[in-house]
Amino acid sequence: MSVSPTPPSYRQEYLQQILQLAIARQAHNDDFSREQLWEIAAELDISPENLQLAEQEWLSRRGELQQRQEFNLYRRRMFQKTFGTYLIVNTFLLLLNFLTSGTISWSLYILLVWGLGLCLNVWNLYQETSEEYEQAFGKWSNKNQLKRSINNILDKVNKFLPS
Repeated sequence: MSVSPTPPSYRQEYLQQILQLAIARQAHNDDFSREQLWEIAAELDISPENLQLAEQEWLSRRGELQQRQEFNLYRRRMFQKTFGTYLIVNTFLLLLNFLTSGTISWSLYILLVWGLGLCLNVWNLYQETSEEYEQAFGKWSNKNQLKRSINNILDKVNKFLPS
């Protein structure tokens, strides 16, 4: 097996990839202190201003990623609730139809039409790059932000009220 010669220079993306691999190999534990981050940046001749901006951007992205994970979990819970309702209601309707007429007739139509809607719901559940997803996420995020603001206000009011 031949080793390719080491190039005299690297593009920025290659540099990042090499450094990520080196850091991953070097670290015995996955945690670095903030001071170590600043030391590494200083050794790489990254200005403190650029590092601070990058750190803030990363924190912002990380917060949004966590919100999106919470939103996806919320959507899955809502689907599970809808699916449970679908199963309970349609089981009841199938039994009612069978017990009253001895066959399954009209309840099958309800089962199929509702099932089609449920399939479309599943399709939308896993389309995380669509515009509809972004709109739903925006609404959910705004709603949660409003809830947190109201809870903060109520907490502050409760502190001033006598017990």
